[in-house]
Amino acid sequence: MSIADIQKSAETRMGKSLETLKANLAKIRTGRAHTGILDHVQVEYYGSPVPISQVANVTLMDARTLSVSVWEKNMGAAVEKAIRDSDLGLNPVGMGDSIRVPMPALTEERRRELNKVVKSEGEDAKIAIRNLRRDANEAFKKLVKEKEISEDDERRAQDVVQKLTDRCVVEIDKLIVQKEAEIMTV
Repeated sequence: MSIADIQKSAETRMGKSLETLKANLAKIRTGRAHTGILDHVQVEYYGSPVPISQVANVTLMDARTLSVSVWEKNMGAAVEKAIRDSDLGLNPVGMGDSIRVPMPALTEERRRELNKVVKSEGEDAKIAIRNLRRDANEAFKKLVKEKEISEDDERRAQDVVQKLTDRCVVEIDKLIVQKEAEIMTV
């Protein structure tokens, strides 16, 4: 494996860590509605659990209400039950072949708890990024030990990976600040 391969691998994996953080932050409920909130809710569909997006269309009615339009009429009750039983604390209202899902306003205490969760997610992402940096640096050390690269090349390669790590950490901090602001906005 060459220096470029190791750096490219580290960059790709750090990018995936950032994408994972973005996905995890999108699941954290603020006071506003967004269609991604229901992504991880599973519905029983002919004996197997599937995401709501595979049995219904989720759209925004307004800033605080989601509309779930089921594709099969007999799935309405199952989708409504799945949303109600999820850990999101939502109370869906069935309206014929569609379901309204109003987003309850968050209390100040709940907002603070959510901020702690956001910080924890950010810290987990930073740990993942640092672990990837460590793995890359160990790979560079291994190349030096095998006399495939010089110590100077190792040092330069480590500097490149460190700059990449720093960029990712800054990006994580930006995402955390944005999500905290979103949560605290009443």
